[in-house]
Amino acid sequence: MWEYTEKTKDHFLNPRNVGLVNEPDGIGEVGSLACGDALKLTFKVDENQRIIDAKFQTFGCASAIASSSALTEMMKGLTLEEAEKITNEDIADYLGGLPKEKMHCSVMGRDALDKAITYYRGESQKKIEGEIICECFGVTDLEIKRAVAKNGLTTVDDVTDYIKAGGGCGKCHEKIQAIIDQQTGTIQIQPQMKKKALTNIQKIKLIEETLAREIQPALAKDGGDIELIDVDGDKVTVKLRGTCATCSKSQITLKNYVETKLRELVADSLEVREVS
Repeated sequence: MWEYTEKTKDHFLNPRNVGLVNEPDGIGEVGSLACGDALKLTFKVDENQRIIDAKFQTFGCASAIASSSALTEMMKGLTLEEAEKITNEDIADYLGGLPKEKMHCSVMGRDALDKAITYYRGESQKKIEGEIICECFGVTDLEIKRAVAKNGLTTVDDVTDYIKAGGGCGKCHEKIQAIIDQQTGTIQIQPQMKKKALTNIQKIKLIEETLAREIQPALAKDGGDIELIDVDGDKVTVKLRGTCATCSKSQITLKNYVETKLRELVADSLEVREVS
């Protein structure tokens, strides 16, 4: 499990300013329910463009909710010019720090604020700059380059932690690594190995190892777990446990993460299903 500060826990368990502002002046929406995190931020200003109310609706983890709650508290009372200077690091600092694996939650809040201010000013949404590398979360090569340079990121996991790129289907990992190598001046050559035909015993062993090494630790970070029930040919039956068992995003996790990871590391013909 993550180590959260007491302030982060408080903003998660007792979130401030939940809901929608009545007749809002600013509206900012980021993320996607299909990808696991979504935030809608609304605010109202007075005649001096000072924010007098701010509310949020967030679908996501504890860090996402806490970051959104913190942002609305930070915004209230500021002018728009003051509010647009808030950075994702400011949000994390307000909470006493966030685990590096959850910094993308503060980035989501900052992006929503930017969109809400743009909406208020009647400006068109900023054009996408650069090439979209991560299709799942709409992250471009320029955004990845900036994150790598600013935060000294060296791995794909680091990039995912900060801006969530690579946290979905995983197809963009090679491109992200290439950008990291280019930015840091390193070249990592990883030979491509053909997957050998596996016996059923070998397949089961590899599935068990992948679950234990790659998947279970990732799910455990948010209080979840997964148990292998059966392997019948290419049909892998599992049971989700902990928070994953009751999570509304469990089927997304099952297909977009568990199945994708097993196909990548074991056999690309595997199909994962959950026992009823």
